[in-house]
Amino acid sequence: MSQFLQVPSPVGVLTLEAEQERIVALRWGEAELACDDPSAVLQEGAAQLEAYFKGQLSAFDLPLHVKGSDFQKAVCAQMSAIPLGETRTYGEIAKELGQAAQPVGNACGANPIPIIIPCHRVLGANGLGGFSGAGGVETKVTLLRHEGAAGLLI
Repeated sequence: MSQFLQVPSPVGVLTLEAEQERIVALRWGEAELACDDPSAVLQEGAAQLEAYFKGQLSAFDLPLHVKGSDFQKAVCAQMSAIPLGETRTYGEIAKELGQAAQPVGNACGANPIPIIIPCHRVLGANGLGGFSGAGGVETKVTLLRHEGAAGLLI
């Protein structure tokens, strides 16, 4: 059974979803069924998001469960390995996985746990690429600037 917790942030209200003490999703917007007594993992997720947005956290350390294909999980693992303030391209991740760039882009866009799994750190070969979170590419730019990767955007 899922539990939900709303978390205010500079990029809008975020909703964390957990199942069996693992984070399974992060969505933009308010939770329809926010819980009154959030689990420990939801409380820790909220605390880590707050620290991240305050510039006090460089890497998330939460139990995650990515729902999806083995390929989706592999792309999420590659994104999770990108350090704060750095970026990779869809093509670089595709090369690591022995795949084409377009399926990697699709998997990035389907990332169920954005920000925590930093799909915003993945760029196109000749530009920013897309972003599936609320605000689209503008939110991606906001997150990259927050992380000190703004030099890449000039």
